Amino acid sequence: MAEASNQRIAYYNGEYLPEGEIRIPFRDRGFLYGDGVFDMTRTFNGKIFKIREHIERLYRSLKALRIDAGLTPAQMIEISQEVLKRNVHFLDESCDYWVAQRISRGLHAVGDEGWEQDGATVIVECLPLPLKARAAYYRDGLDLVLSPVRRTAPDALTPRAKTLNYLNLINANMAVQSPSENAYTILLDVNGNLCEGLGANIFLVKDDVCLTPREQFVLPGVSRACAIELAEKLGLHVVEKDLDLHDAYNADEIFLTSTSLCIVPAISFCGATVGEGNIPGPITKQLTSAYMELVDFDFVAQYLRYLE
Repeated sequence: MAEASNQRIAYYNGEYLPEGEIRIPFRDRGFLYGDGVFDMTRTFNGKIFKIREHIERLYRSLKALRIDAGLTPAQMIEISQEVLKRNVHFLDESCDYWVAQRISRGLHAVGDEGWEQDGATVIVECLPLPLKARAAYYRDGLDLVLSPVRRTAPDALTPRAKTLNYLNLINANMAVQSPSENAYTILLDVNGNLCEGLGANIFLVKDDVCLTPREQFVLPGVSRACAIELAEKLGLHVVEKDLDLHDAYNADEIFLTSTSLCIVPAISFCGATVGEGNIPGPITKQLTSAYMELVDFDFVAQYLRYLE
């Protein structure tokens, strides 16, 4: 293999290999049809976060698509930890990883190609978080914009399974043109209520109550669950309900949660300033502080360091 600057190690169907040496057959159903699932957590200061919760969600997605990974959840956790161990030496205090598990149904082969693989394709990998590209979110806040593309309806394809087919969310992003560098696209569900963004759940705060869309219409994020738990520990009331544009325009605060962003505030919604325009608002600030205490790491400072 030609010398490359990227020598991270990934797990591929039973082997630990340099990323550049991994070759997926073109008849893999993940490539052909997006027929597979994935999940990903992140590290904080090189330490993996809530791996058990992410693997549990991964296996719920596998069950929904009736895919057999050929590994137990405990084995998947062990492999994920081993992949991180083999790559953690590339990290310093300015960087952290996504740790991802990607599983397709396997090969859609006719039988005469000579491929020996039988069963699912399993890849576990690390990749650096896009901290520099997203750093300004924490200084300026997100400008939330609506896409004309609706989220796939639950009776067509459940959003609660994290599948390899991201075209719905990708098309939603492509349909939005915004001059803001901090723009983040939000989709509506099939009923016209607030749904989610690409890899992110949305929360509104109104009169010290945290509001978020019902799980039936969104991917139930691990960071979403974490934020709900932290809010309740802080004595805040959390309500899961249908939320429309009127709710968003009248919110005191809006924030997103995601694996990489954790908690990030929004400054505007469809061009209208959120609440008093504080970045972050008081409730978002409380939750962010509680999140940082939970992970024992200042992820906001990690992002903002790239603006110095």
